[in-house]
Amino acid sequence: MPAADHLTSARGSVKSAPSTESGSSTATSPRRTAMAVVAGSQISYIGQDIEEIPASLGEQYGGLARRLDISFNQLKSLAGLKAFAQLEELVADNNLLGNDLGLPHLPRLRTLTLNKNQITDVAALVEHLHKATPSLEYLSLLGNHACPNELVSLENNEEDYQRYRHFVLHKLNKLKFLDSRQVGERERAEAETRGAFMKVVKPTAEADCDNARNEPVSQQYTPLPKGSQDDKGHKGVFAKCRYAYYGKHSEGNRFICNDQL
Repeated sequence: MPAADHLTSARGSVKSAPSTESGSSTATSPRRTAMAVVAGSQISYIGQDIEEIPASLGEQYGGLARRLDISFNQLKSLAGLKAFAQLEELVADNNLLGNDLGLPHLPRLRTLTLNKNQITDVAALVEHLHKATPSLEYLSLLGNHACPNELVSLENNEEDYQRYRHFVLHKLNKLKFLDSRQVGERERAEAETRGAFMKVVKPTAEADCDNARNEPVSQQYTPLPKGSQDDKGHKGVFAKCRYAYYGKHSEGNRFICNDQL
């Protein structure tokens, strides 16, 4: 058997995924053969630069895999995991996954890591995971904008992160670990009572500028009286002040005697 077809290492056997076209060979195919590392029921498909999970991977390893690592690719969807119904652990770090994961129903999945992706909407994510992964116990979202910790932005603080944890735990109440921290009983109890109201929402600077531009001029705040707001027919406004100020007690006059005023 050629070495390219079957290589053994300390991590396990390395096998080439079967070709999707009949009669094709390595000499005629312009694409390089993708390699999967197999060690028992653990499948590793790292760094293949794929944008979607190939059907051949599920056909060959779907019934076997209990742990699948598809990190360091260009994945934007996990819809290709339909064949991995027995999967218990999924590592999909460092991809291009957004809010629409497309994760199929995986009833046995207990561990899911989605670190360093492009997920921004934590509410949509936990709603999707609640339906697709009913047995989930370990979840990590570090490095996504949906996870407001200091890895994403220095503007985030511990209070924002704790609110995020309560919100996630309220929906995914079977979690034992969230990100890198174990879920305590006190934290879980607080998440059950207050988690639904703990969603962290911060307006962006762009949104503020857009709102200011779109707001009608007449509705914009101004400290000037109404009579002086007209640019064309500007008029001075005079009024009586309720209080008279003599300057005796101002900070600037603290070293001036009364007879010098």
